[in-house]
Amino acid sequence: QVQLVESGGGLVQAGGSLRLSCAASGRTFTVYAMGWFRQAPGKEREFVAAIGWSGGITYYADSVKGRFTISKDNAKDTVYLQMNSLKFEDTAVYYCAATSRPVYGSSRYLSASQYNYWGQGTQVTVSA
Repeated sequence: QVQLVESGGGLVQAGGSLRLSCAASGRTFTVYAMGWFRQAPGKEREFVAAIGWSGGITYYADSVKGRFTISKDNAKDTVYLQMNSLKFEDTAVYYCAATSRPVYGSSRYLSASQYNYWGQGTQVTVSA
């Protein structure tokens, strides 16, 4: 089992920045990749960013490319999501996810069904 604990959400004005953290523990040696997803009220959960466990591969949703950066501290088994130039439409609950399933193809990093471990979520609210 892998446990994920997120932190760093909050309220910020449009144009501001936040950094989310996701600390992984347990059988982290089984993890192939980690990702961030978000879900706004009344909407489906959507992909935000993903990173290979070694940190060498990253993927971003078009809506956040150039504004968000995903990174990993290998010594701490912690993944970060630096969010800059936040917009009102970035408001959502952000979920950290990890997968212990082999990832076959780059498109799988973007799919929620690839991930079998999820954090509890952290609220990000951007005021207009």
